Amino acid sequence: MNSPNSSTMVLETKQHYQVLDGLRGVAAITVVIFHFMEIAIPNPAESFITHAYLAVDFFFCLSGFVIAYAYDNRIQIIGIKSFLKLRLIRLHPLVVIGTIWGMIAFMVDPFSDLFTKYQPLFWPMLITSLLMIPYAVVPERYFNIFHLNPPSWSLFWEYVGSIVYALILVRVGKKVLWTLAIVGAIALFIEAHHATNLGVGWSGDNFWGGGVRAFFPFVAGILVYRSGFVFRSKFGFLLPSLLLMIAFLIPFSTTYNWFVEPLVVILYFPLLLALGAGAVPGHRTEKVCTFFGEISYPLYMIHYPFIWIFFSYVQRYKPSLQEMSIITVAGTLLLIFLSYLVLVFIDKPIRQYLKRKIVLR
Repeated sequence: MNSPNSSTMVLETKQHYQVLDGLRGVAAITVVIFHFMEIAIPNPAESFITHAYLAVDFFFCLSGFVIAYAYDNRIQIIGIKSFLKLRLIRLHPLVVIGTIWGMIAFMVDPFSDLFTKYQPLFWPMLITSLLMIPYAVVPERYFNIFHLNPPSWSLFWEYVGSIVYALILVRVGKKVLWTLAIVGAIALFIEAHHATNLGVGWSGDNFWGGGVRAFFPFVAGILVYRSGFVFRSKFGFLLPSLLLMIAFLIPFSTTYNWFVEPLVVILYFPLLLALGAGAVPGHRTEKVCTFFGEISYPLYMIHYPFIWIFFSYVQRYKPSLQEMSIITVAGTLLLIFLSYLVLVFIDKPIRQYLKRKIVLR
């Protein structure tokens, strides 16, 4: 039963968890601020938001929950092929948009001559980025595996997770999932101890750490959904948001990072996910949750080329902390606005067109 109409109708009847949408937006905005701040204040021990890279682990946890919620009882109806098409349509337009913007920023960056140096590798960099093939070739930018748009590293593992879900995880029971979760939790501690923290996965030097980071939270998100582990409450949106921010504001320490960060991912994020899934936003925050949820993915996928330009500017002119703080605040607000424009005028129209032309065929 793979009729086009049934696949579309089934998917469109699912409602979003609004507070989770809002939390996704909070996490995305925090990532943007973190990326500005790690350039303004390179020493993580001095930054107030040094653990915001754990937002990516929260994204993986959310993805496992949402995919299981949307597709556990529906893949048999729509088929694996349609599922993978829908995931590709949902994710890849912004991969392409982010890559194109990254290409333009790389070429026109007024504060750097890196493009001239790496022009012979330009086409391989562009093609691998568009096709989500890791390609770490720029040591000046820490060997990011997707130099034109570094956040794509987590999308690589998101794609891997979607494929593994469709082929394996959708079919296994909770006992197997618990076993996988335990293995994933152990792997997180091992990786964190080896790297001293969980800020890995984005570089050619720590590529496989990304798979370790995606493994446990993705499985945990599925488990939270299938176990019905949801805290029904009237907390609304504000309290879960504050609780999420606590994870990002934990002080940085080379002594305990390797131990605390896996605990946050293994224990705190699934509990927060359960709390957010059971919370209902108030009338005043409902629109905020919707807006945050809609701009979260565009914001995540288009912001980093601005960060590269900011990085080049800081390297050349050595601005004061006050000036960099102003740029951080203004840049974050402008990026949120730009993300909304990209969503409305580029991403949504492209996805709607692809659904009509590909899924409904």
